[in-house]
Amino acid sequence: GDVLLKEVSQRLVNQLRVGDTICRIGGDEFVVVLPEVKRSSDVAQVAQKLIEQVAQPVMIDGRELAVTCSVGIAVYPDDGGDAETLIRNADAAMYHAKELGRANYQFFTEQMNQAASRRLALEADLRRAIGRDELRVHYQRIVDSTGKLTGHEALVRWQHPERGLVPPLEFIQIAEESGLILKIGEWVLREACRWAHSLGRELQIAVNLSPRQFNDAKLAQMVAQALKTSGLPPRLLELEITESLAMSHTDITLTTLRRLKKIGVSIAIDDFGTGYSSLAYLKRFPVDKVKIDRTFVAEIPGDREHGAIVQAIVALAHALDIEVIAEGVENEKQLEYLKRCGCDYVQGYLIGRPADAETAAKDSL
Repeated sequence: GDVLLKEVSQRLVNQLRVGDTICRIGGDEFVVVLPEVKRSSDVAQVAQKLIEQVAQPVMIDGRELAVTCSVGIAVYPDDGGDAETLIRNADAAMYHAKELGRANYQFFTEQMNQAASRRLALEADLRRAIGRDELRVHYQRIVDSTGKLTGHEALVRWQHPERGLVPPLEFIQIAEESGLILKIGEWVLREACRWAHSLGRELQIAVNLSPRQFNDAKLAQMVAQALKTSGLPPRLLELEITESLAMSHTDITLTTLRRLKKIGVSIAIDDFGTGYSSLAYLKRFPVDKVKIDRTFVAEIPGDREHGAIVQAIVALAHALDIEVIAEGVENEKQLEYLKRCGCDYVQGYLIGRPADAETAAKDSL
């Protein structure tokens, strides 16, 4: 981590003028001060250069790492009359840049300030939610091609006392960026394992791992402990990572997956087909299942191109002895098409909506 940060900081320095200032303010965040800049287009040009330089591959210990950065821009005096205000507003712009995707920059606007305030309030509420037992795990059914129940996917929900049920899209990213995802993720894993074991059936439970969780050095230890405490056999736990996460640092991914496989759990690649996996990498990873992303399922059977992609994914996976799950199945036509393609498992609103622990347990009988 420190080696990577030093390399990135040096690249940033190399793109700046003699009178410019750069400093690290914690974690992986840097502040750059550009004095005597008259046009916003000049600032944008510098931001783009910084993004492009950081994006160049980094070699560390013989491994090539891919790095991206997001840039937020605040201009004096329009966006603040002092350093504290400028940094706060640049930070708000940076978070907006992150929300729009990797490797881009955004200038600060007052609307971002309001969004940042809402985000900070939500983060503070989320910290309290963990201790106040406001988080819930809901479970969505997964069935095989015959309709037989084979397992569930565990999905975290937040029952806010004032906002009601807060959807994951509104708080998972905040949890990831603030580091709260580690505590939340561990709780979800323990709760899901305990619930699955309480069913007393050979039903698998699938749990999603976020990027920060997956890169945590204590992940394997935490998984093993959750299994031991709950009594759930390792073969009944499936851990899911997204395709983009799996491909971001392939050597690290391979090492982590091997550690998890030693415990005896199953591994699934989620959102498959949306990223840039290749046959070679999929063959290298110790993967048991791939999940076809819902964006492809939504367009079948009407869209020929999406149908061809689904067929290709199933054929590729089966050639590598990997099973296939299709998510987001919402109607009978989609289900029948997936069966004809040879898809092994399906989940979606047609099969069952996510349900609370008690309801899901009753539906599993």
